[in-house]
Amino acid sequence: MSAYTSDLLRLLDERGHLHQITNASALDALAVRQLVPGYGGFDPTAPSLHVGNLMLIMMLRRLQQTGHKPIVLMGGGTAKVGDPSFKDEARSLLAEETIRANIASIKRIFERFLTFGDGPTDAILVDNADWLNRLSYVPFLREVGQHFTIGRMLSFDSVKRRLEREQSLTFLEFNYMIMQAYDFRELSRRMDCRVQFGGSDQWGNIVNGVDLARRMDGAELFGLTCPLITTADGVKMGKTVTGAVWLHEDQLPHFEYWQFWRNTADADVGRFLRLFTDLPLDEIARLEALPGAEINEAKKQLATEATAMCRGRDAAELAAETARRTFEEGAAAEALPTLAVAGAIGIVDALVGLGFAASKGEARRLVAGGGARVDGDKVASEAAIVEVGTDPVRLSAGKKHHGLLIRR
Repeated sequence: MSAYTSDLLRLLDERGHLHQITNASALDALAVRQLVPGYGGFDPTAPSLHVGNLMLIMMLRRLQQTGHKPIVLMGGGTAKVGDPSFKDEARSLLAEETIRANIASIKRIFERFLTFGDGPTDAILVDNADWLNRLSYVPFLREVGQHFTIGRMLSFDSVKRRLEREQSLTFLEFNYMIMQAYDFRELSRRMDCRVQFGGSDQWGNIVNGVDLARRMDGAELFGLTCPLITTADGVKMGKTVTGAVWLHEDQLPHFEYWQFWRNTADADVGRFLRLFTDLPLDEIARLEALPGAEINEAKKQLATEATAMCRGRDAAELAAETARRTFEEGAAAEALPTLAVAGAIGIVDALVGLGFAASKGEARRLVAGGGARVDGDKVASEAAIVEVGTDPVRLSAGKKHHGLLIRR
């Protein structure tokens, strides 16, 4: 039973979202007493967010579900600097027009998880470029910079790790933590924001914001982080051999998104159901206790519910039906990833083209290991040519990845 009295912290705790809180008892009491605006920040470095961002999105969803107000902060300003946290090298600097295009593309993702509007608990979306772009350098240094010491900034793990690996850390990146702290103080002033949500790797940056608001305004703000989500085999969630698991359907087909969740390890099913779906806890307890091969039913439920939340119920049910036909009936289905070819293609190029291998070398190793199949038949040679006629050809990489080759 949760030790918290507020619906907010109790739900976050029961669902597995809590890792660290700056002052748990005070935040718990505040969430009982009043509506609490809280924010999470997202840097628009690509046209889509990915599964790695989903934990923070779900925390904002839980905030709204318990009667509080989510603030989605787009980092139109901080994206020009780049977050150095636990990165081995600086990100490429993005052009202004690229950042604007990415923000416009990402916006629609949040509308699937949060309710936006003008009501007291409706979510709002803001861009930190609105205030960061207007800052004057010397006044900013005098007003904000005096509250940061070099020793403290060097003490954070994200900075120490870069320096210990003898990787350069630019002065530009070094300013990121000051800018993020300033964001929190600015949101506190503008929107009475009281709590920042983030991943555990953001703890130092969040604490900086809490401390800055206390020093400058005498305000009591709170920070709350979620645990780093790794799979049962220790791999960071959302990382696959074919790259990021994107939330936008134009960057990852519905079926592939559904299949990502279907491929969850047995040991992770219950945890992921709690974190990434709204299924009742008693139903999740029943599903994760299914014995033997029956746990696959829990995986299908996870895949369908997670996909429905991100892509819509129709897309989720179509993906589930596609999977049933593909794996239970052996039928080729239109929702599988496809690659159009002009009559014939080499097996290596086909594997790379469908995204089943990141390089030709990886594709050759897949073939050599017996992991490539064409219409169910094992491919014997990396020199094999696949002929594609009027009917689609099904290409498989291992037991879980399937795609179609179609004629142009």
